[in-house]
Amino acid sequence: MACPMLNSSMSIAADVCEGREKNVSFFYAIRNKNISADWKTRDFVVVGLGVPVCILILLANLLVMVAIIVNRRFHFPIYYLLGNMAAADLFAGISYLNLIFHTGPWTIGLTQNQWLVRGALIEMSLTASVVNLLAVAWERHQSIFTMQLHSTMSNRRVLMFIVGIWVIAIIMGLVPTMGWNCVCHIEGCSTVAPLYSRSFLVFWAVLNLLTFSIMVAIYTRIFVYVRRKSQSTLPYMLNVRQNDTLVGLMKTVSMILGAFVICWTPGLVILLLDGLKCTSCQVLKYEKYCLVLAECNSLVNPIIYSCRDEDMRNTFKRILCFLFRRDREQEVEPNTITSDTLKSERLLMEKYSDNYNHNHRERRSI
Repeated sequence: MACPMLNSSMSIAADVCEGREKNVSFFYAIRNKNISADWKTRDFVVVGLGVPVCILILLANLLVMVAIIVNRRFHFPIYYLLGNMAAADLFAGISYLNLIFHTGPWTIGLTQNQWLVRGALIEMSLTASVVNLLAVAWERHQSIFTMQLHSTMSNRRVLMFIVGIWVIAIIMGLVPTMGWNCVCHIEGCSTVAPLYSRSFLVFWAVLNLLTFSIMVAIYTRIFVYVRRKSQSTLPYMLNVRQNDTLVGLMKTVSMILGAFVICWTPGLVILLLDGLKCTSCQVLKYEKYCLVLAECNSLVNPIIYSCRDEDMRNTFKRILCFLFRRDREQEVEPNTITSDTLKSERLLMEKYSDNYNHNHRERRSI
């Protein structure tokens, strides 16, 4: 009797994870999400437009990070966090670039692990951005309510914040890869992300939407406080330039938060509806547009920096002018450089000779 029971338990264990050996197309098929093996016009458009946009995202956010490093006026906690926000957008550009080269007909050739890693990169960049925005909101709250332009956080504490942000992002990105997926529970697979469990999508969407709500509440409280104080003590606590900088910085970070919420909320709502198994919501009809809108957010932030912050805009110009000037100097012919050097040396020698002769004549006259 032991052998039949052993065989039965082994067959049950095998059935528990029936999707383990399946390819990615199997999961797409059971959720009626078609993958074409042939390249279509839409696929060429996605790759043709997506790659330049991703490269632009990488360059723009890299410029923001360099500007914060080279300009000493930006060596404050708020700008370090905004620089980390640019790093999250830079990482998002890399994630989108990886997604572009693993989408459409290329999706069929992906293994389960490759598909999960593709999704994990997107989740990491979103989580890093969300947690970073929450840290920015907390920093602004501490600064404004203590009547300071910048918080008094030490560089070590800011570094700990940044490291903590990326640790949380990595953990959240790896959660589906570590087991919270539908590979062994095929009936719980989502439609938008066929290897993801619907329960994970609900958890992730609700968590991010709740975080959005908290940040909006924090900034609303800050703006109410600033507006009330600006009519009484705030202009006397700070000089005119500091007051203008404070208000301008608040508007900048608020625009960043607003752009983030606008760009990401539709996608999170789609994931939430998919996780709740809304069959009449036609989530596949809107998912591509939501992804494009989310991608645009990584390009919006550098534009906000350049439009809102004059110091940042001037630093951008200095960096770009330095790069272009350096290229021009490298294009100068060696012969021209040599002739200019010899000419300079000759003029110096003539000047030295004239001075020597003049001093010698003075000594003789004495």
